[in-house]
Amino acid sequence: MIQPSSSRGFTRLSLALLLSLAAAGAGWYFLSQRQVGMPPPMDEATPVQAGTATLASVPVHLDALGTVSANYTVTVTSRIDGTLQAVHFTEGQRVKKGQLLAEIDTRTYQATLAQYQGELAENQAQLANAKLTLTRYSRLYAKDSLARQDLDTQIALVEQYAGAVKASQAQIRSAQVNLGYGRIVAPIDGYVGLRQVDPGNMVHASDTSGIVTITQTQPIAAKFSIPQANLQDVLQPLRRGESLAVEALSQQGDEVLAGGTVKFISNEIDTATGSVQLKALFDNPDERLYPNQFVNVRLRIGTLENAVLVPAAAVQLSDAGKFVYLIGQDDTVKRQTVTVGPSAADGRVAILSGVAGGERVVTQGVDQLGNGSRVSVVDATEVDISVIETGKRPAGMPPGP
Repeated sequence: MIQPSSSRGFTRLSLALLLSLAAAGAGWYFLSQRQVGMPPPMDEATPVQAGTATLASVPVHLDALGTVSANYTVTVTSRIDGTLQAVHFTEGQRVKKGQLLAEIDTRTYQATLAQYQGELAENQAQLANAKLTLTRYSRLYAKDSLARQDLDTQIALVEQYAGAVKASQAQIRSAQVNLGYGRIVAPIDGYVGLRQVDPGNMVHASDTSGIVTITQTQPIAAKFSIPQANLQDVLQPLRRGESLAVEALSQQGDEVLAGGTVKFISNEIDTATGSVQLKALFDNPDERLYPNQFVNVRLRIGTLENAVLVPAAAVQLSDAGKFVYLIGQDDTVKRQTVTVGPSAADGRVAILSGVAGGERVVTQGVDQLGNGSRVSVVDATEVDISVIETGKRPAGMPPGP
């Protein structure tokens, strides 16, 4: 009878030990979680940084990826056949419109011009003689001393020589033009590329590769596309003659390279992408834009007046959407769902709904908060940033209001 009693006592003791271990484990888990960042009790204020919502006008932009292209690209070719006699540029050199680039051997064209000038002199002499003869024939005909047929023949001869003179004059003008083509000048301002033909080689008017290519970089263009949903935001101002400002930014998007305006919008939507191509023109005085360079393009399409602005750090993201923590008069926070609009240049974002001007929002320390948490707004210069990030109060810091 003694053995059953000992068994029941051992069972009770084991159960008590298990319950004690479970309670100790639960306590240790709670304390460990509290140390790694669980929200403090509601009556303890969490240190946070805060910002105040303000009202201001915010530009509304469209962002796109663009490709820089030369405003003009010209392949310089010879207009006549001949030997390339001299080249007067260095590869990569900046040239001005009208600057001499190359010369063609024009001795053949000079000889042709001299020939046409001789023919003109001959035809002019024949015309002068024919006119004198016509004058005599007219007097004789008036006295009935000459047949009408002879007079008509002389009139036709005068007209023939007059036509020959005009033809010679046209040939001379053509020869002079060809002679002028022997001096090849830059048709635009810009930079020359690689020389395609060396002096001493024959060049022809039919050559497609040309002698050199010039690209104009001042001004310079950038092509980019916008979604068709934003077409009217751009099209209507352009139709009214308004100017749409554009900024070209670095690939990282953190530096403005140049400012310009929209000069062209495509006359059709690209059905493959559902987008519309635009072209903007930039003065590019410091040449920070270069042909075929990739840039981020920011197109201003309007202004949001009296927008509510909060620091971008205040806006948080969850599965339910974007939200902020509003700080009430009693220093407790409320989780508020918001609709975010365009960003301002100073690191603030527009809030389209959810926040009113003058309200305070938490900007640092949100990880330690929940609905109804009490907070203590601190200046980052007064306390180590780790205090705000972890919610731990340093020794000597008051527990809050």
